Amino acid sequence: MFYYYGLDPTYVLVLIGLLITIIAQIFVSSSYSKYKKVKSKSGLEGFEVARHILDNNGLTNIDIVETRGELTDHYDPTRKVIRLSHDIFHGDSIAAASVAAHECGHAVQDKENYFFLRLRAAILPIVNFSSYAGYISIVLGLLFSTKLIYLGIFFELAVLLFQLITLPVEFDASKRAAKFLEKEALVEKKEQEGSKKMLRAAAMTYVASVVTVLLQILRLILIASSDNNRR
Repeated sequence: MFYYYGLDPTYVLVLIGLLITIIAQIFVSSSYSKYKKVKSKSGLEGFEVARHILDNNGLTNIDIVETRGELTDHYDPTRKVIRLSHDIFHGDSIAAASVAAHECGHAVQDKENYFFLRLRAAILPIVNFSSYAGYISIVLGLLFSTKLIYLGIFFELAVLLFQLITLPVEFDASKRAAKFLEKEALVEKKEQEGSKKMLRAAAMTYVASVVTVLLQILRLILIASSDNNRR
């Protein structure tokens, strides 16, 4: 179909992947910008929300520290610390409460030995190697041998597996966050829908990552098969 219109399908897949990534980023950025301006009625800052949730779940040992950047918030399971960006740490908005609660969701997952969180951590070293080795294999394959492209595809499958495992981890953390905020009255009922929208928008970036990796694998398969047909 693409060839009929004079289009190379491999480039079309690149454009589709780029478009999906951009749309996902716009979606989360716009949601964050919107709810960053909406103050929560509780008046609690992100740090206070996180501390409240952690303490209520028996996680007084976990520290909360401020980190640089925007939306660089994350939970570090090795050092047992939640890192919140400046606007989330000090912010008293719906966005700040939502992001802080989401990271607490990961901390509770860690405490409860949530299966997918453990699995993701276990395969992370393999994925880091696969990501590097896959890139090298693909470049060498494009230059020298199609067989190396197929090796690159194999390594990319490990990256795809990691992305797929990340989905339940992130969706579950968001689900926990919504429950924390509601159950402990950290946001009012009228604010809960905005919080859920913010959390859903953030989760969509992980879905976009899965689709992008899938398109990359499909693109590599097309490149390798077309190269074989020419020989």
